[in-house]
Amino acid sequence: MNTRLFHLAAVPFEAACRVDILPEGHRCRRLHGHSFLARVRAEPPSGWAGFPGAESDDLQAALARCVEPLDYRDLNTVLPIPTDENLARWVRDRLDVPGIASVGIQSTRDQGADLDGADHAHLWRRFRFESAHRLPNVPEGHPCGRMHGHGFEVILHADQDLDGEDMGIDFDRLAALWAPLYAELHQVCLNDIPGLQNPTSELLARWIWARLKPELPALSWVTVYETATAGCHFDGTHYRIWKEQRFEAALRLDRAPEGDARRRLHGHSYLLRLHLTAPLDQVLGWTVDYGDVKRLFKPLYDRLDHHRLDALDGLESADPGSLTQWIRERIRDDLPELDRIDLQPTPGCGASLCWGELGPALPT
Repeated sequence: MNTRLFHLAAVPFEAACRVDILPEGHRCRRLHGHSFLARVRAEPPSGWAGFPGAESDDLQAALARCVEPLDYRDLNTVLPIPTDENLARWVRDRLDVPGIASVGIQSTRDQGADLDGADHAHLWRRFRFESAHRLPNVPEGHPCGRMHGHGFEVILHADQDLDGEDMGIDFDRLAALWAPLYAELHQVCLNDIPGLQNPTSELLARWIWARLKPELPALSWVTVYETATAGCHFDGTHYRIWKEQRFEAALRLDRAPEGDARRRLHGHSYLLRLHLTAPLDQVLGWTVDYGDVKRLFKPLYDRLDHHRLDALDGLESADPGSLTQWIRERIRDDLPELDRIDLQPTPGCGASLCWGELGPALPT
């Protein structure tokens, strides 16, 4: 089992652009602007950061220096075709960080591109629909057995694999493919749709995949958010679910040099994301119950929330990477399906400990 510790950073920038290779009359041919977000995931070697535990902070500082020339600029003066995927390549080529695993650019909350280590740009776009459902096969008394509803979000990921081209699939193409599914899924009871009699996140992701893959061979993942804190990825074969939790905690980093503000007692509002991979239960239609994940993690959560992290027994340092490893050691027996832990002290910045197949980087 190959365990890898990635460090995460995200930096926003404001810029104007136009994409001249789009068809005549397309709105994005006009000069317009976005609040962009650049994201990076890297696995730098030991000793790269200023001190052990500073990796995500130093990564964020390097990313900020890299994107500074893009901030409040006309991007067409920097590169001729400033699509999200081309911007991701621009950042990757100039980011002075070893061990880069992926670079992402979001032009809006609902769309972006993630450039992986194989130089494939996974274009993604987020959609939403509002529907009712119930899960008919859960044990008696389970809350999901009652009729209820969600504001579902779906992200479609498409592997560009452009082979030197500037644009393959664009966001409008993803929207056009989504439109007929939206008409079927929005403001209905999902149980009434053929094939969705048991509409779990996993089976909904599989249903969407089956509908879109023939029309979009480049489809690489379908992501379904059942709630803002839980959902499922499906790649045509494997299911990965995640459950998010947030906790408030204090810490100090004793490894920081004298005079560094991080040696002082301070605090963060942490985002914790637990990823689990398991076979589909053919009766229940899910891999693992989101409620079970939350319940099994609760004793450990109580040790983190509203506590001082550098005082935890067995934790050498309260930096994000050390914390993910500390959490893994204490939850692995209760959640054997767990194969990835993301921990972000600040939005988009932190660590990701992985010991299974990596899924896509979730949009912030």
